[in-house]
Amino acid sequence: MFETTVRDEVCRLSRPGTRWLSTGYGGGESVGDRAFLVSVPEGWDDVDVAAYVVRRRRDAGFDEAADPADAPLDAAPALLTGVSMRHARRARLGPVEAIVTAGVSNPAALPIAAADGSEAQAGERVDEAQHDGTVNVVLGTTRSLASGALANLVAVAAEAKAATLLDRTGFPGTTSDAVLVGCDPEGESATFSGSATPVGSAARACVRDALLAALDARYGDEEPPDTVEKAEYGVVTGERARVSRIGDDAQRD
Repeated sequence: MFETTVRDEVCRLSRPGTRWLSTGYGGGESVGDRAFLVSVPEGWDDVDVAAYVVRRRRDAGFDEAADPADAPLDAAPALLTGVSMRHARRARLGPVEAIVTAGVSNPAALPIAAADGSEAQAGERVDEAQHDGTVNVVLGTTRSLASGALANLVAVAAEAKAATLLDRTGFPGTTSDAVLVGCDPEGESATFSGSATPVGSAARACVRDALLAALDARYGDEEPPDTVEKAEYGVVTGERARVSRIGDDAQRD
């Protein structure tokens, strides 16, 4: 589905007239011919993310004709990561394609209570301000998805990402994961994108397989961290929320 070009640690994904929905910085809905994956250097802390992305695109030769004064207005979605683009992997199945970068130096663990009702161990919170990892998923389909189906595709991708990471690492994500989905407005229409649909089923397989390959590319013979304590950074959500029945006054603050 996507034509990809990589220069200077910037990947441009091109496809005419794509409808995009991004959970990344400056995300939301947009329509355009391209999106970007940008690898940032270690210790990156630029607070003007939009201007930074435009500068990286221009330096990589993807905006040769753009007026620098107008370039920040370009709404092309972009996802950032500390992982090199050489570790990105893609997977295709049926009407779906996924492109994934995967770094897990900043895991986000979610302890679950034990079956006997005892408290799950919260673990230790570790410098969550750093985002050198990140699992970024770009998922595209040649189908024309209804608005709800496009939004649901984000959930399908996130679920497949979480299931794969749980199996491989023991935690469902990192502190800075993002998902970008796109569809072809001129393609065959699809009202739904759940896991039992052709789009949803293919999406789950593509995300799983691209993510596994991206982890293998990034870590090689090295095992990725399987706990926050073994990682460079990360966070453990050990707090417990108050639970009650719907309509119960005890739920209201």
